[in-house]
Amino acid sequence: MPNLTDYIEEYLKKLLALSSGSPVEIQRRELAKKFDCVPSQINYVLERRFSIERGYLVESRRGGGGWIRIYRVEPARLKPWQELVSAAMEEEIDPLKVRHWLKRLAEDKLMSRRESRILEAIIDDSHYVAEGIAEKSARMLQKKILTAALEELLKERF
Repeated sequence: MPNLTDYIEEYLKKLLALSSGSPVEIQRRELAKKFDCVPSQINYVLERRFSIERGYLVESRRGGGGWIRIYRVEPARLKPWQELVSAAMEEEIDPLKVRHWLKRLAEDKLMSRRESRILEAIIDDSHYVAEGIAEKSARMLQKKILTAALEELLKERF
């Protein structure tokens, strides 16, 4: 027997199917009202059922006028992006490993060479060393910036 989480997931997937490849934009509060649940239940569904590993990218803005956008990633393009995002999300990123993924995505024409070079600049240690940032702090900062940039690039593919 399906539970509330299943119904919310099914509803969102139907919206995505009707959107013809465009992202779906919803309001967390309105969706919670529709399903008579708390907004955190919506967060749970988004985190568990609409992750990059499952082929989705979720962008949100909290607050009074907040919204949620859900993007469906093309399956053919998903695997290399998943690998790169996973590499970027590791506890501490490995710049050499990330450079290899970036090169592969550029070679496979999933991102431009220019985009690849911009992302390589983010993980270039010399910028952080020049500012006197400790390696551990630099890795955390690289991870945050790289992850945000990758998500933006992935959205641009729509």
